[in-house]
Amino acid sequence: MKKQNVRTLSLIVFTFTYLLVGAAIFDVLESETEKRRKEALDAIEKMVIRKYNISEDDFKIMETVVLKTEPHKAGQQWKFAGALYYAITVLTTIGYGHSTPNTISGKLFTMFYAIVGIPLGLVMFQSIGERLNKFSSVVIRNVKKLLNCKDVQASEINLICVVTTLSCLTIAGGAAAFSRYEGWSYFDSIYYCFITLTTIGFGDMVALQKDNALDNKPEYVLFALIFILFGLAIVAASLNLLVLRFVTMNTEDERRDEAEALQ
Repeated sequence: MKKQNVRTLSLIVFTFTYLLVGAAIFDVLESETEKRRKEALDAIEKMVIRKYNISEDDFKIMETVVLKTEPHKAGQQWKFAGALYYAITVLTTIGYGHSTPNTISGKLFTMFYAIVGIPLGLVMFQSIGERLNKFSSVVIRNVKKLLNCKDVQASEINLICVVTTLSCLTIAGGAAAFSRYEGWSYFDSIYYCFITLTTIGFGDMVALQKDNALDNKPEYVLFALIFILFGLAIVAASLNLLVLRFVTMNTEDERRDEAEALQ
């Protein structure tokens, strides 16, 4: 069997194994906590119904009102600042879900906007990542010259180390700012920055969603939006190097297979 086919098959098997192992670990880590929280919330619900003598239907209405009111604590989600925040989450595929269009025209425009915006964003981040990697190569070569190294060329490992370090510093610095503005713990802020810059975007933690931040804190809004775009460019550069390394390995295997077939 060709090495490339073996590598592809191995990658598929490894990925599915990774998914199964991850599911098992998440089950162990989270399922008991989920069960306890559900029991606690059910107990609170029953207590509130008894204490205020309301029906379960009325409680459900109150619950809906509370949930629907939550996004409005950020300020006006669809004025320019909030709309720009939403547009960025669409273009970058973060998709927090903190605000979603309610009108048919808004939903239609979102789909067409995403069709053009997502490829545009991918190309932009790819291009920025390439420029960043090129700049990192120049810096690495100059540092090696200053250190009188024999080999002054920037290797892939050198670039991966530099860009990964930049990614970590970006996340650490952003986490400090979000911890201050949002009142989150530093660990939770690290988690938020990682989930955002990898475009996972669970939506369990979203910046700019309290104290009318969209209306009253323009400097914080500007910082958050710049952080997302700048941070994504750095993380894209790091991921681009890792993917490029894997693609190069595959290309080398293809060439070997072709050479062996011609012999």
